[in-house]
Amino acid sequence: MGEEGTGGTVHLLCLAASSGVPLFCRSSRGGAPARQQLPFSVIGSLNGVHMFGQNLEVQLSSARTENTTVVWKSFHDSITLIVLSSEEGISELRLERLLQMVFGAMVLLVGLEELTNIRNVERLKKDLRASYCLIDSFLGDSELIGDLTQCVDCVIPPEGSLLQEALSGFAEATGTAFVSLVVSGRVVAATEGWWRLGTPEAVLLPWLVGSLPPQTARDYPVYLPHGSPTVPHRLLTLTLLPSLELCLLCGPSPPLSQLYPQLLERCWQPLLDPLRACLPLGPRALPSGFPLHTDILGLLLLHLELKRCLFTVEPLGDKEPSPEQRRRLLRNFYTLVTSTHFPPEPGPPEKTEDEVYQAQLPRACYLVLGTEEPGKGVRLVALQLGVRRLLLLLSPQSPSHGLRSLATHTLHALTPLL
Repeated sequence: MGEEGTGGTVHLLCLAASSGVPLFCRSSRGGAPARQQLPFSVIGSLNGVHMFGQNLEVQLSSARTENTTVVWKSFHDSITLIVLSSEEGISELRLERLLQMVFGAMVLLVGLEELTNIRNVERLKKDLRASYCLIDSFLGDSELIGDLTQCVDCVIPPEGSLLQEALSGFAEATGTAFVSLVVSGRVVAATEGWWRLGTPEAVLLPWLVGSLPPQTARDYPVYLPHGSPTVPHRLLTLTLLPSLELCLLCGPSPPLSQLYPQLLERCWQPLLDPLRACLPLGPRALPSGFPLHTDILGLLLLHLELKRCLFTVEPLGDKEPSPEQRRRLLRNFYTLVTSTHFPPEPGPPEKTEDEVYQAQLPRACYLVLGTEEPGKGVRLVALQLGVRRLLLLLSPQSPSHGLRSLATHTLHALTPLL
C-alpha cells in the first residue's frame, strides 16, 4: 500500500465473449482520461489466454507481472471485461469491483438484452458510447467511493428533516415513489422507495447524475441492472441549484413538462436557504461545525446493512497530504481491511465448528505509514462495531496508542447520522 504515486495507467477492455471482437477500450493515466490505446495484438493475447483456459475448464481471474495487474471477468457468457493497472500494490478486489460497476453501467444505459443477445456488433459499439462518460468516471480520480464499497455515497444536510418532508410531498404530488435529492453525485435525501433500489443501481444512478454535463432538466432512459434489466425506466432530473439536482425514477408518466417549472417552483422555492446549505456538502459530507478531532484528515463511514456511506477527505480545511493522496490512501486501506481483516458481510458470524476462530474475528486494526516517530508519516485506523465500519486517516501528530480510542469516540459521534 503506497503512500505516494499517481494512480498509474489503467486500461479497460470490453469484448464480445464468443467472437473476441473488441467493443470498446477506455484508458486513464494518473486519474485522467488518456488517448493511449493497447495494440490489437495485446488485446488479442489477453482475450486468447482467457478463452484458452475456459476451453480447458480453467477459470483465469487475475495475473500479476512485474509492473501490471490484470483481472478478467465474464458476464452472462456474452461479455468479457479485462482491466490492466500499473498502480503499485493495487488489489484484485478493487479491480474486480471496478469491472462489476462497469458492466452495471453498460446494463444501466444499454439494457441486458442487447448485451446477452448480440445481433449487430457495430450497432452495439455505437450504443455503448452512451456509457463512456460514466465508465470513464470510474477510471478517474473520483471524489466518490461507492464504486469500491458498493454503498451509496451520502451527505448529511443541516436541515435533513425539512428536506425529507418536502421530498415526500413532491413524490406524492408527482405520483412516483422513487425520488432523491443529489449533490455532486451524493444522495442528500431520498424516499423509502428510492432507498429500496437494489445494488448496483442504487450506487449507479446518483453517480450517473453527477457525471453528466450540467443541464436544467433531463428525461433519460435507464435500465435497472438488478430490478429491471430488460425494461427501461425514465430518469428525470431537475436542477434546483448548481450541482444540486432532484431525481425521479418513473414510467411513462409524469411528463417532464408537468414538473418543470411550475410544480418545481411551488414545492422547492420556499426551501431555498436549506437547499443552499447543501452545496458545500459535496466534498465535506458533514454539516459545517460538526465536532471532529483535529487530527482527522479523512474518514469513511459505512453502514453495511443499509449499504450507505459517508466519505470525506476535507473535514477540517487544508493540510498535507493533498485530497487526491488522502482519497488514494483511504481507498487502499479499505481494500486491505476488507480483503484481509474484517468479515465481508454485516451481522453475526455464521456458526462453524471452529468457535475459536469466530471468537478472534478482529474488530479494529491500524496502519502507520512512514515512521512511528511523532510528527512523521500518517496513521490509518479501522473499527467495526455491529453494522458500522469506520476508517480514519489521521495526521502524524496522532499517537499510535490512542488510535482505537479516537476511532471509537468518532464512531459514536457519527452513529446518529448514519
